[in-house]
Amino acid sequence: MADDLDDLIGRLWTAAMAGDHRAAAGAATAALDDGLPVADLLLDVLAPVQRKVGDAWAADEVTVAQEHIVTGVGERVLAAAARHPAARRRHTGDRGRAAVACVDGEWHAFPARLLAEVLRLDGWRVDYLGPSVPTPYLRIHAHEADTDVVLLSASLCTRLPAAREAIAACAETGRPVLAGGPAFGAAGRYARLLGAAGWAADGGDTARRLAEGPPYGTIAWGERPPLPDAGEHARLGRMAGGLADAVMWRLGERVPALAACDARRLEQVRQGAGELVDFLLMSLYVRDRALFSGYLRWAADVLAARGVPRESLPAALDALAAELKAHPRALDTLEHGQETLRRPGGDEPGRGR
Repeated sequence: MADDLDDLIGRLWTAAMAGDHRAAAGAATAALDDGLPVADLLLDVLAPVQRKVGDAWAADEVTVAQEHIVTGVGERVLAAAARHPAARRRHTGDRGRAAVACVDGEWHAFPARLLAEVLRLDGWRVDYLGPSVPTPYLRIHAHEADTDVVLLSASLCTRLPAAREAIAACAETGRPVLAGGPAFGAAGRYARLLGAAGWAADGGDTARRLAEGPPYGTIAWGERPPLPDAGEHARLGRMAGGLADAVMWRLGERVPALAACDARRLEQVRQGAGELVDFLLMSLYVRDRALFSGYLRWAADVLAARGVPRESLPAALDALAAELKAHPRALDTLEHGQETLRRPGGDEPGRGR
């Protein structure tokens, strides 16, 4: 069976890279006709294809446009699977009503869309609200639709402040939130920090946790942890744009090899400077240096794959440190990140996109 799934992943990958949604949907439908469970197609085939294109982007093997094409093909395959007779037989809606949404500002919606179909297969009535759902509208829907549980998705840790607002808004309506996505850290540790009822690793894990019944996690309503830091994080947030500009200016002085980079690479470095500041801010927000150092290890691999001079990242950290002498927690986080880059192994991997 594993060999069959690997073969199907390969066929869908080839079709998706060619932008051939008909071939991809045809291969998926044929597998369903042959008895492959719909949930297995979604979780063990479509999800790996999506992870594969993300890894390919990080390795500079595909462009952002190609990444979007693959996602578009995946959405067509998902739609074909949802229309298959094997899927329609399972949509009973007898488990309850769930709302699936991406936090405000989160546009990586495919994992949430896939989750919505997995839950329908498991007997839930699902309201899929889509990408970047404004928190006030999420609160209104959770209340007026008499939702039993809200499934909140976030891929990027820079969305954690918006996630905290969404979780708090749902809590006001008495609806528990089960969070999902890499934004919430290893084993969902930031989900718990932000007050979610629980966290799930993927669609299958979500269905299993929901089947256990409320509160769908390990945190009781009366045991909320303290909110993340709003002090130094807030002060630096007001400086973010200027910090990124300062990093670029200092990099031009300290890394002469950047002058040989073409305009596309320089733009990637400029975006990276902004991300560097954003991830530093999030590390301060959740009081976890590992978030920033994990991002640095990921960013080092991404920059190396793009031919950006190796010394650029340490130089950017030095540039930031020079701008943040009056911010001790930020300096401590930067120092920890520099040490992480100098040693093999290191902290939890982070995501820059």
